[in-house]
Amino acid sequence: DNGGDALYAGTRLARRGARVDALLAGSRVHEAGLAALRAAGGRVTDDLDVLDAADLVVDGLLGIGGRGGLREPAADFAARAAGSAATVVAVDLPSGVDASTGEVRGAAVRADVTVTFGTYKPGLFVDPGGEYAGVVEFVDIGLAGDLGAPEVEVLQRSDVAALLPYPGRESDKYRRGVVGVVAGSDRFPGAGVLAVGAAGRSGAGMVRYSGPTRVADLVRAHWPDAIVHEGMPADAGRVQAWVVGPGLDTDQIARERLTQVLASGVPVLVDADGLNLLAAGDVPLDRSAPTLLTPHAGELARLAGADRADVEARRLQHVRALAGRLGVTVLLKGSTTLVAAPGDPVRVNPTGTSWLATAGTGDVLSGLAGALLAQGLAPRDAGSVGAYLHGLAARLAGDGAPIPAAALIPAISDAWRTVAGT
Repeated sequence: DNGGDALYAGTRLARRGARVDALLAGSRVHEAGLAALRAAGGRVTDDLDVLDAADLVVDGLLGIGGRGGLREPAADFAARAAGSAATVVAVDLPSGVDASTGEVRGAAVRADVTVTFGTYKPGLFVDPGGEYAGVVEFVDIGLAGDLGAPEVEVLQRSDVAALLPYPGRESDKYRRGVVGVVAGSDRFPGAGVLAVGAAGRSGAGMVRYSGPTRVADLVRAHWPDAIVHEGMPADAGRVQAWVVGPGLDTDQIARERLTQVLASGVPVLVDADGLNLLAAGDVPLDRSAPTLLTPHAGELARLAGADRADVEARRLQHVRALAGRLGVTVLLKGSTTLVAAPGDPVRVNPTGTSWLATAGTGDVLSGLAGALLAQGLAPRDAGSVGAYLHGLAARLAGDGAPIPAAALIPAISDAWRTVAGT
């Protein structure tokens, strides 16, 4: 209420002996909080130089009702705080970030720590807002029973562990799930190798590869446990789920491969060139079986007929809208990975690293999530668990350093063990 939280925080710090200066951004202020601050020895100033000398800046400019970017003088306060050496702590959420969507439309505070109350706000996890929040600390003030159904979920390790599929005592390679992979082409052969490798390390009992001879030869050389079929997917044999699209190309043979996969009655994951073919209208998406699309922002923009920059600015709205319009599950990759299914809360993936922004990592995610589909997980769970394991594998494999996509494949087992606690 007009900066009251920040003023009372300043009051506590002043009582502990800190020098506390209050910069007021507007004509209205929480009068009781301001009086308490002054009584504790704090002072009000209009000298922005105090930000340059500060050890700590507490942002109480706007609350969760704020919309749009910061206006002056608040925008100047935010810029000076960002340029200082101070630790910036935001009250509830960084000022200038939309609490419900994570949009940042103009100037905003960049926090090192955000202390949020009552419930987590979607804008603290969905980029670009999530990038401004820093470390998020939650304070329970007893609102849990009054909040209703969430719009967004963030799965924790225990949630993912409960969703992991495990073989039973009577399992064989067929009962554990057979995943079919239609990926790679003469132009992009590596995509097939990466997708098959990831699928084979993600719990499925068997991986069937279907594709051109050049890619088939590479798959055999890298993954001798895969069953390789040089031809069309309709003739490859029975599977419990298909992965189609990574490196597929967009020529006539690629269109036919995608058409055959979509005509099957099993769950299908569509990625990369498969999405480009759908966006171009070359192949219709007309199926009742479970379907998972895994676009990045540019691919989602083409599917939705939207602008890529707008997709990146309003990720939550766009992924939810596309899932609802197409009646499928959509996993939007990027700085924040989101998984949306019609009628359900959007899931925000908490794992990952910016080192994943390299060629081939999406092919690995496709194989991983496709194997989970083949083992019986619903598309929303397969996408969520796949993204979690994928991001965790990147952290484990890279340890803060650059990683090639191929290094993720052996790290999937490490990520699985970490989640399972074994």
